[in-house]
Amino acid sequence: MRLLLAILLPWLQFFTIKRPFAGLFCLLLQCTLIGWIPAAIWSVYALSQYKTDLKIKQALAQVR
Repeated sequence: MRLLLAILLPWLQFFTIKRPFAGLFCLLLQCTLIGWIPAAIWSVYALSQYKTDLKIKQALAQVR
């Protein structure tokens, strides 16, 4: 679901992963027609990094 959100509304996806300043900057980037594609790519990349960070935190919590 978040992946679809990252493609259609990139700025909103940043708010779901607790990065509001990036979301505001992405909204400004998305306001231009040319900026929509880079905003969507950035949003998908940030989402993948967020998922990786969650997996690392879960792995570290299991070790302790």
